[in-house]
Amino acid sequence: MRLQFQSSAKLFVLFWFIWWQFVESQVSNPLPKPARALDATLQDYAYRAFVNPRTGIPFDGIVPPYLTGIEISAMRLRSGSLYRRGVQTFKEFMIPVGLREQPYVERLVLVYQNLGNWSTTYYSLPGYNYVAPILGLLAYNGSDLSASNLPELDLWASEEPITIKFGRISPVPVGAVAKCAWFDLHGQVNLTNLLAGNVCLTTEQGHFSIVVKSAVPRVPAPPAAPESEPPKHAPSSRKNEERIWGIVGSATGGTALLVLLALLILWAWRYKKRKRMRELERAADAGEALRMTRIGGMRAPFALSTRTMPNFESDFGL
Repeated sequence: MRLQFQSSAKLFVLFWFIWWQFVESQVSNPLPKPARALDATLQDYAYRAFVNPRTGIPFDGIVPPYLTGIEISAMRLRSGSLYRRGVQTFKEFMIPVGLREQPYVERLVLVYQNLGNWSTTYYSLPGYNYVAPILGLLAYNGSDLSASNLPELDLWASEEPITIKFGRISPVPVGAVAKCAWFDLHGQVNLTNLLAGNVCLTTEQGHFSIVVKSAVPRVPAPPAAPESEPPKHAPSSRKNEERIWGIVGSATGGTALLVLLALLILWAWRYKKRKRMRELERAADAGEALRMTRIGGMRAPFALSTRTMPNFESDFGL
C-alpha cells in the first residue's frame, strides 16, 4: 500500500509539473493564432466587461496577459434603436442610421478591437506598410452575455456608410499614397481611397487600417575599378583623335581624286591621239599611190609631172 501511495504521489507531482509548464508557456510565450481565433478570444473577454450592463454604453474589456497591447470594448444595443438612431461615436467609429443585421436579433453587441502592435502579426499585407493600427468592428448576438465562441452577425449599412476616423498615424513617406485597407471576415482585403482627415468609409463590418506601398530599396551600383576609370582629359583626346582622322580621310580622298583625274586626262589624250592616227590612216588609204624610183642608192616615191592632159582652147571651138 505504501509503495502504491508513493508511486501515485510521484505520478501526480509529475503530471502537475508538466501541466504547469504548459500553462506558463501559453501565458508567457503564446503561439501565433489565426485572426479568426483571435476574434473569438476577444469576443469572450469583451463580454466579460458587462458586469453591470447598460444599453448604449461602451465597456472597455481587459485582454489576457499574452495579448497585452490590444484594446477591446463592447457596446450592447437594441436592434431597432440602432437602425433608427445609429451610434454617434464608438471609439473611432461613427455608425449612421439604417444599420441592419442578419439574422435579426432583438439585442446585439458591437465589439471594438484595436490590435496595436499586433496588427502585422495577425493581418500581414505583403508589399505594404501600416501607418495606423488595425481597428475591428464586429457584431454578435447580445441575448446571452455569458456566451463565448459566438458567430458574427452579418452587419451592413443600408443607407450611409460607416465612418472610421483614425487618430494620429505614422508619417507617410514623400511621394507615397496612403490607402484604406479593409479586411473582411473571409480574409479578403480591399483597398480604397483615404479621405481628408485620415477618414475611411465602409458599409460592412471587419478590420480596417491605413497602408502605404513598401518602398523598393535601391541596390547601390558597385564602385568602378580604378583602371577602368577614363583619364581626366579623355573627352579632349577623343576630339583630337576624331579631328586627326578627319584630316587623314580628307587628304586620302583628295589624293585619290587627283590620281583619278590625271588618269582620266591621260586616257582622253591617248584616245584623241589614236583617233587622229586613224583619220590619217584612212586619208592615206583613200589617196593615190605614188610611184617609186631609184635616186642614187635609195628608192623614193615620185609623182608624174602631169597627171591630167592639157586641153587646148581650140578644142573648145574658140
